[in-house]
Amino acid sequence: MSSWTADELAVVDATDELRVASYRPDGTLRPGVTIWVVRAGDDVYIRSAYGPSNGWFRRAQASGTGRVQVGGIEKEVAFATPAPDVHPALDAAYHAKYDRYGARIVGTVVGPSVVDVTLRLDPR
Repeated sequence: MSSWTADELAVVDATDELRVASYRPDGTLRPGVTIWVVRAGDDVYIRSAYGPSNGWFRRAQASGTGRVQVGGIEKEVAFATPAPDVHPALDAAYHAKYDRYGARIVGTVVGPSVVDVTLRLDPR
């Protein structure tokens, strides 16, 4: 497993949206979906704003691997379950990065209801 470089993490910080795509069982890549992205420490995270039934999230969980594009960077990733203690830092990161969009929208990606729909993006 590799890691995110300092330059890549800076791009994640500076870019609002990421495109995430998972692999189908036959190895082909699904179309990408645009979502918000944050980092905590040296790790990058995404959350399903509308719960576990969101299609991209179900497919990412089932596949376990995919590809992301953010700020001109394209990376193969594994979708991993984050450590339980990271969620307060993720909530803070989402608030810091996206509060300008309003509480109603940011509320879909912060708090206890999104713990189970959070994925860490581990570069492969």
